[in-house]
Amino acid sequence: MLPMQKNRLEAFSDGVLAIIITIMVLELKVPHDPTIDALRGLAPAFSSYILSFVYVGIYWNNHHHLLHAVTRVSGPVLWANLHLLFWLSLVPFASGWMGENHFEHLPVMFYGVILLMSGVAYFVLCRVLISSHGANSALAVALGQDRKGKLSVAFYLLAIALSYADARLSLALYVLVALMWVKPDQRIEHSLIDSVERQPSKGRR
Repeated sequence: MLPMQKNRLEAFSDGVLAIIITIMVLELKVPHDPTIDALRGLAPAFSSYILSFVYVGIYWNNHHHLLHAVTRVSGPVLWANLHLLFWLSLVPFASGWMGENHFEHLPVMFYGVILLMSGVAYFVLCRVLISSHGANSALAVALGQDRKGKLSVAFYLLAIALSYADARLSLALYVLVALMWVKPDQRIEHSLIDSVERQPSKGRR
């Protein structure tokens, strides 16, 4: 049986993420009054949109880098990818609820739960891909122990716990995690470059 190709997985994921961003921007209500005060009223919703846009962009960037090292996909990989897209598809709802309610405790906590589950889903996708490609594959070597991913999950858990004490602390942690990931994860890119550079030297032996 021929292995499934990754092209459709990549195209489908890109399409879903594009729709998620479109839904988020459509949730921004156009003010009826042409005044600065009317724009100020949109500040919470717009701030929530910016944070969520950055998060979706981070997942798109890292998903793009991840699939560079993927040579084949399997049924479990498809389901793991859908699992990730499911949680990311809830970001517009969580973001809109948080912005509309001016960052009240419960919406901020719920937003953290969505971020947490998205992070867990991405971790699961990585593990399933490693299982599919082998523990000694370039992908497995590149991902390593994924300390930054585990630290992000710890920050999400802390933010959720802090949401009722002070939602601002939770938001600060969400921003901190986003800043950690703004630069695309280049472990895979570097690993692939190293692998290519080593190949000629093996041929000369």
